[in-house]
Amino acid sequence: MNQNTYIRSGEWVIISRGKNTFSFKKKIFNNLRFRIFIMVLLAGLVPSVVALFGIVKVYESRAVSLRTAEIQNQCTILTNQISASHYFEDTSQEVVNDSLNQLTNIYNGRVMVIDDQLRVVKDTYSLDEGKLDVSESVVRCMKGTSTNNYDKKNHYIEVTAPIAIPGDDQIRGVMLASVSTDSIEDSLDVLYTQGSVIIGLVMIFLTIVAVFAADRVVRPLHQIAATIENVSAGYSDDVLHVDTFTETKSISEAINKMMGRLKLLDDSREEFVSNVSHELKTPMTSMKVLADSLLEQENLPVEMYQEFMGDIAKEIDRENKIITDLLSLVKMDKKGQTLNIESININELLEQILKRLKPIAEKKNVEIVMESFRPVTAEIDETKLSLAISNLVENAVKYNHDNGWVHVSLNADHKFFYVKVEDSGIGIPKEDQAHVFERFFRVDKSHSREIGGTGLGLAIARNAVIAHRGAIKVFSEEGEGTTFTVRIPLIYTAS
Repeated sequence: MNQNTYIRSGEWVIISRGKNTFSFKKKIFNNLRFRIFIMVLLAGLVPSVVALFGIVKVYESRAVSLRTAEIQNQCTILTNQISASHYFEDTSQEVVNDSLNQLTNIYNGRVMVIDDQLRVVKDTYSLDEGKLDVSESVVRCMKGTSTNNYDKKNHYIEVTAPIAIPGDDQIRGVMLASVSTDSIEDSLDVLYTQGSVIIGLVMIFLTIVAVFAADRVVRPLHQIAATIENVSAGYSDDVLHVDTFTETKSISEAINKMMGRLKLLDDSREEFVSNVSHELKTPMTSMKVLADSLLEQENLPVEMYQEFMGDIAKEIDRENKIITDLLSLVKMDKKGQTLNIESININELLEQILKRLKPIAEKKNVEIVMESFRPVTAEIDETKLSLAISNLVENAVKYNHDNGWVHVSLNADHKFFYVKVEDSGIGIPKEDQAHVFERFFRVDKSHSREIGGTGLGLAIARNAVIAHRGAIKVFSEEGEGTTFTVRIPLIYTAS
């Protein structure tokens, strides 16, 4: 017995391992194969049972209706015979009595003839002769209305027919006939028996069909699960091609897309690590070369030391900027990051950003112009969005021609505000536009060291915009300039 028993405070306490039983039942009832099996069985059993009971009920109603009509017809014939022979004056007439007895014998019933005083003058069972019959059906029939009643519980049909004087509407009496329906009940039992046998055969057939159908439906899902397990375990990189059904084909395609996306992310991580290693190693290598050069030479003038130390300081600043941008990007990438949402005047925010970047623009004689169409106030994280807009404008300045221009505009509607950053710079080739938001991607690789970028600015900007439930797009023509458009909701809604 799967239970533990012990005594506590003089009582028997039984601890049953009901949890395992519950888990087993849950596992069975949650099994798709079992549910399909049950549904197929019910799909065949329920209509079969309903059809059986429907057929029996229709047969019973039809049989009772025919038997009732037949008895009423016989009663009408006998009432005419009784009226014509003046039976109430002489109830010993053999012809009439023989007819009544014959009706009783043929239909296994009982016939009574009742006069207008409600007295039974003839009873084929000879039990109630001379007694009064004041039943509702007799009283109604005495008023000229024939009645019939089927008593299913006691298995009989009761029919009444008025006995009238020929050529007169006066009712002289009533014929009451009670007929057994045992033959109908026997037929119903036969129908139930044969129907049950047929349903049993149908159930056997449906069981076979249900097992086959359940296995047929579930097998592709098992194939999908097995393939996913192999991929998860690292045994295989095969894509799914389970197209047994339209649904499994759709699932396979969706999983293949997901696997492709995961592979792309994995490749992106590997590339990211490689790029980070390369970007951090480059300035360290330069510092190592500069330091070794100083150590290998003796009696160098102070100016030479100062020049080398200045170069080393620049490389340190470059590595520090890379590390700072990496930290910012990691914070942006972090799921569930907390935004310090405040209601900020976007017009003033853009003016402050452009004011900070103005010295950089003046070095290349790039003109920065801001155009604001209306006052805009929105719920944003000022620090993160400022970093995003700053990176966009700084890129527009750095990758611009001397004496060029940068145009920043602000607009809004009832739901979003829009920031557009346009420049007259070198532009982005069409084949590179889809990759500009990737980490460490540079359009002009040959001049990237001279310009001083880390290749992380646009990735940081994109993550900051997405964190605000916004969107960022790029439009560019090579040699003519680039336009970045940012759309952000006025009211921040956390997911």
